[in-house]
Amino acid sequence: MIIKSLELANFRNYESLNIEFDRGTNILFGDNAQGKTNILEAIFLSSTTKSHKGSKDQDIIKFGYDEAHIRTYLEKEDIEYKVDMHLRKSKSKGIAINGQKIKKAAELLGLLNVVFFSPEDLSIIKNGPSERRRFVDMELCQLDNFYLYNLNHYNKIVNQRNKLLKDLFMNPDLKDTLNIWDSQLLSFGSKIIERRQLFVSQLNDIIYDIHKKLSGGKEELIIKYEPEVTIENYESKLRINQERDIRLKQTTVGPHRDDFAFIVNDVDIRKFGSQGQQRTAALSLKLSEIELVKKIAKDTPVLLLDDVLSELDSNRQNYLLNSIGDIQTIITCTGLDEFVNNRFEINKVYNVTNGVVESK
Repeated sequence: MIIKSLELANFRNYESLNIEFDRGTNILFGDNAQGKTNILEAIFLSSTTKSHKGSKDQDIIKFGYDEAHIRTYLEKEDIEYKVDMHLRKSKSKGIAINGQKIKKAAELLGLLNVVFFSPEDLSIIKNGPSERRRFVDMELCQLDNFYLYNLNHYNKIVNQRNKLLKDLFMNPDLKDTLNIWDSQLLSFGSKIIERRQLFVSQLNDIIYDIHKKLSGGKEELIIKYEPEVTIENYESKLRINQERDIRLKQTTVGPHRDDFAFIVNDVDIRKFGSQGQQRTAALSLKLSEIELVKKIAKDTPVLLLDDVLSELDSNRQNYLLNSIGDIQTIITCTGLDEFVNNRFEINKVYNVTNGVVESK
C-alpha cells in the first residue's frame, strides 16, 4: 500500500494543495503551526473517517468556507484507488471511492491502513484508560469490520440507555424497558470483549520481542486486558447494578470501562514505571501496530510520524528509523538535522510555510 498523492481544498490552513509522495520516506519540515500536521490529519481522515485529534468536521474546514475536500490517490496490489471526502459544516461528510459514493464508514475502513505516531502517543501508557481504549478501538476498526459494527451499535445503545436512565427520574414507569436495552447491551458488548481478548493475544505475540530488543534485552513487556466485566458475569453485573445505574443516571457496567495494563518485569508501568519505560513501551506499541497490520490485513500500512523524533533519544530514534524498512513513511519535523545525523535515507523533502508546500 502506498499513497501516491493528496489534494486538499479549504482544509485547515490550506486553500489548495496538491502534493505527490514517494513510495519511500517523505519529509515535511518547517516551523511549528505552519500546516505540516494538517497534511497527516487529512491522510488519517482518508483512512479512518475521523480526525486523530478528535476534531469535528466543521472545525477542520478552513475559516470562512462552508465545505472542504480531501482527495487521496492510492495504489494497493497494483490497483489504483481515489478516496474523495467531502466535509460540510451543516451535513455529515460524503465519501466516494473511485467515484462511487459509500453509505457506511465500514466500506472505507481497511482500504488504507495507517499507523499514526505523535508525541501525544508517548503518554498513552500513563494517561487514563480512555486513551488506551481509543488506541485499541482505532486499530481494531481498521482491521475488523465486524468489530466496527459491534462497537458502533454498542455505543449507540449505551447512549440510549443513559438517556432512559435520566428519563426514569421523571417517569419511573419506563423501568421495565431497561431490560430490552440490557439484552442488546449484553449481545454487542460480549462480542467487543471477545475481540479485545484476541487482539491483546495477537499483540503480545509481536510486542514481546520488539520491546526486548528496544530495551537492550533488559525488559520484558506483557499487555494484560483488564475487562470491567467478563462474558460470564456480564449479565449478572448488569442486573445487580441496575439500581445503581438509575441513581447515577449512567451505565456503569460494560466494555466502555475496560482498561489495558502494561507489565514490564512484573511491574505495572502505568503507575510505577519511569517516563523512559513508559515511552519505550509506547514506541513498542506503535511498532507492533505496523507488524499487526502486516499479519492480519496482509498489507503494509503507511506510517505517519508527527514530529515524534524530537521527543525520542538517539537510541530510540535509531531503532524507529531502522524499523521502517520498506514501509512508505511521511514524517513531519522542524529541521533536517536529526536525519542528517542519522545518515537516514530520504526520498522526498518538502518545506511547509504557512500553508504553502515547496519541494526541496
